[in-house]
Amino acid sequence: MADEPSWDDIFASQPSPSRDDDAARRAQRPDAADGQAPRPQTPDAAPAAPTESVPLSRRALREQQAAEPEPETRRSRRSGTATLDTPPAPTARERRRQREDDEDRVPLRKRLGCLWVLLALIVLLGGTAAAVYATFGDRIRDAIGASEPNDYEGSGNGTEVLVTIVSGDIGEDVATTLHEEGVTKTFDAFYDLLLGMSEQPNFVPGTYALQQEMSAKSALDALLDPANRRVSQAVIREGITVTTILQELSDATGTPLAEFEAVAADFRSLGVPAEAPSLEGYLAPATYEFEPGTAPRDMMQQMVNLTIQRLDAAGVAPPDRNRIMTIASLAQREAGNQEDLYKVARVIYNRLDEGMKLQFDSTSHYGAQSTGSVFTTNEERAAVNPYNTYVIDGLPVGPIAAPGEAAINAALNPEPGDWLYFVAVNLATGESEFTRTQAEHEAAVEKLDQWCREPENASYCE
Repeated sequence: MADEPSWDDIFASQPSPSRDDDAARRAQRPDAADGQAPRPQTPDAAPAAPTESVPLSRRALREQQAAEPEPETRRSRRSGTATLDTPPAPTARERRRQREDDEDRVPLRKRLGCLWVLLALIVLLGGTAAAVYATFGDRIRDAIGASEPNDYEGSGNGTEVLVTIVSGDIGEDVATTLHEEGVTKTFDAFYDLLLGMSEQPNFVPGTYALQQEMSAKSALDALLDPANRRVSQAVIREGITVTTILQELSDATGTPLAEFEAVAADFRSLGVPAEAPSLEGYLAPATYEFEPGTAPRDMMQQMVNLTIQRLDAAGVAPPDRNRIMTIASLAQREAGNQEDLYKVARVIYNRLDEGMKLQFDSTSHYGAQSTGSVFTTNEERAAVNPYNTYVIDGLPVGPIAAPGEAAINAALNPEPGDWLYFVAVNLATGESEFTRTQAEHEAAVEKLDQWCREPENASYCE
């Protein structure tokens, strides 16, 4: 067994060993090598004074490590040798933070893929929900008590709407029209109102001025009020020419005159007789009501149709239409009153039968396109045209004005008589004298001259 050092040797003055030398000596000691405990010191032995070579306590070592920067390597707490520092195990908070950092580093493509899947699910679910609501929305709202009222309140929002009721429309048709035009909120609002009435209203065809967003009751009241009906009324008088008629149509409807004139130029397309040289005489006199927006051609077609209807009702065969209309127009222009229509028609037939020229001032006026006076000038009477009966034999080529139903009837049923002449003797009342001989006629003409010489009658004779 090796000799152990004496106490004197241990406490003798010697250089202070370093921490590394001390560790090496400890490793060489037999008792350290074989695991035996070191020999205890005697009580009376005083400990050596602490020097820098004395190993630090664990607490001092921890305090020193906390104060120093974290090195990649540090001395071993037990041996003081430099060793690779093994980091302490992470705490729960550090592990959670590490997982979050790892999740943030998930590849962008993977995250975008997840996002697209999510969006697709949202769209699919939204589309399904929308389809279900569109199909069962009313039932859903009813079930949860959130149904909106199907009717507006009040008499409208001030925005005018023109609603047209066509002949033959029933309540269901009217309810549909009102809803489509934005007058009522729903079809049911108006239709249910009608169903609840003991007596159904009578809807008069026409165009009515209503408003948007009216209650069903307000809309019904407005449709039944004649004051709300919107029409263009044109009063076409008997005996006026087509030129005057077109102007009156333009004035009544606000449609430019040129549009009516364009239709008149294409008069054949309106169905006038093939023998007629123009539209003259075939626009039937009457009071017309045209719905807003009616085209000029439709207006004029309606007027021509009425003339044909009157001729058919009177029994006039199609080949005779132009002839009867011409005689009726002459009677209309020459007669001073309705009773004289039948006498004037008789004079026409009598003179034609006698082979006499008609010599009507109205025809020379029309041929010369002059108006305003009952008298004619020498130039007008001498003008050569297919209407001037002072020049031509027989009837003019066509009507010279628009005859009424009474004039058509007079042309078909003239009053019996042998008159060959007639002349107005009172232009204010339209009174005329019908005579057989030239002498009687000249006497009647003198009566007219005397009447015209009266100062109060001068304006009639200009």
